[in-house]
Amino acid sequence: MTAAPDSGAAVPDFSAGKDADYDGPEIHPLSAVLGEDPAQEAHETPDAPADSSPDVGFSMSAEELDVPERARRLAHRIAAELQELAPEGWTRVRAAFALAASGQRSRILYSDDDQRQALVASTDTIMGLVTTHRRLAAELGDPWWRLELVLTSEGALSVDHDYGDDPFPDDQLFSPQEYLADLDAFPRDSLPVWLAAYVGHDNRQSRTPRQAATQARADRESGYLPVVSEDDFPDFPLLWSRWAAIAAAFVAVGSEWGPRVLPSFGWFEGSRRSGSSLYELPGGRAVLSGGVWNAPELDVAYNGKTPLPRLYAGAPEWVANPVLNTRAGGGLLSFCYWWERGRWYRGESPSAADVAVAVPGIWTAATVTDVICDLLTERPSEELRSAVTSFVDAAQRRDVTHAQLYEVFGDAADLDAVHYQLALAGVARLGPEPIPQSEALEIVRHHLATEGIDPSAFSPDQLRADRLTVGWLVYVPVEPEEVVLDRALFYVADDGVVEAATSSTPPSVYLSGFEQRFRQRHS
Repeated sequence: MTAAPDSGAAVPDFSAGKDADYDGPEIHPLSAVLGEDPAQEAHETPDAPADSSPDVGFSMSAEELDVPERARRLAHRIAAELQELAPEGWTRVRAAFALAASGQRSRILYSDDDQRQALVASTDTIMGLVTTHRRLAAELGDPWWRLELVLTSEGALSVDHDYGDDPFPDDQLFSPQEYLADLDAFPRDSLPVWLAAYVGHDNRQSRTPRQAATQARADRESGYLPVVSEDDFPDFPLLWSRWAAIAAAFVAVGSEWGPRVLPSFGWFEGSRRSGSSLYELPGGRAVLSGGVWNAPELDVAYNGKTPLPRLYAGAPEWVANPVLNTRAGGGLLSFCYWWERGRWYRGESPSAADVAVAVPGIWTAATVTDVICDLLTERPSEELRSAVTSFVDAAQRRDVTHAQLYEVFGDAADLDAVHYQLALAGVARLGPEPIPQSEALEIVRHHLATEGIDPSAFSPDQLRADRLTVGWLVYVPVEPEEVVLDRALFYVADDGVVEAATSSTPPSVYLSGFEQRFRQRHS
């Protein structure tokens, strides 16, 4: 649906891409069309001859006018009625009318220069004119579903005809039965996918736990196996961490769009009406499902009357409604993947390339870095890109710190909200923040003193420290030609715990246990 400009009267065009024999005049004020007394013209019956206006067109009866011209005049008469209905002091009115075979809904909202608003009920006269207008539209092709008018107190009018390109507002949406009755009265070659699904999905994408168990048993008994989804999505642990990182960035910039996460649940709604949800289940399992707006396979299924894709073919019994995207309830689910035993699987879902608009940019760490950098600024500096790269890497390790958030997003963002998003996803650091190098060195000096270690064997003045994931490695460096067996090494965790070791166990080997013990202390 394309809105006409507010600066003048848009001539109705019911062709919607079909043949039309009327291009219409230039946009002009309402009074220029209806004459000096637009209200008087509006109260005439549709077939009554116009008064003696200088405009020769008004000397013709309605029967002598072509259909587009009659529809055009009806739109202006509706506008004149809206003028008559207006409260004192109004400057603009937005009116929307929804019609189906047996249903009528309207919303007429007046406003003034102070943005005060008044919702006014329609009249029988207005609804009669609107109904006639839709019947005229049907003579030229498919009738509109909704008629919208914007009128100013100066007489500037815009008219828009809604054929369902976008979903209708909830307060102007009829029941599926009413639309089906309207289709009986006015048959159409096809419907927008969302509307076709609304009237015809018949719960065919629903998968209750009982249905899931029944279908899973049937697949096993028949030997049916799902498609192993190779090279479609990253492994689930990485996908989840990247999803959370992007979600945190959108929270940081205060955007209403973009992905979000809750414990074991992530969701994404794109600005173009495609979206998905991601559920983490016990036992290392997950479900990713969603819908691409106007997916061609759904269009073919609903408008071509072909079977819907078998999205759950070969799926286990735990792929059921509670962990499916809500689009399944309305017949608009276009893909479903599930993760188990370290792999992604799918039934008759398209490949990841065909559903990319419905998921965040989680494909690689570099993709996530680009998404976040582009979100923060048009021209990210090398310093910012480096900080974001480190942040994404930490998210993949599930070890993001407050310090990293400050380095990426600065103090202008609500870092507490950002950190909370990451904490819900389980990718924020558990336990204390990193301690500075000077504190790690002081902790080791204190440890040497309290343990009574001979300074001549281990000089504290020569201590050096290298940063680890959850702490520091403190040691005394050796000269290049010097050979020292089993030299002392001290691992200082960010919670201040010191672990003494020797070089007989390489740091690369020791580190995994060191990290595990730290996380166990703070899990």
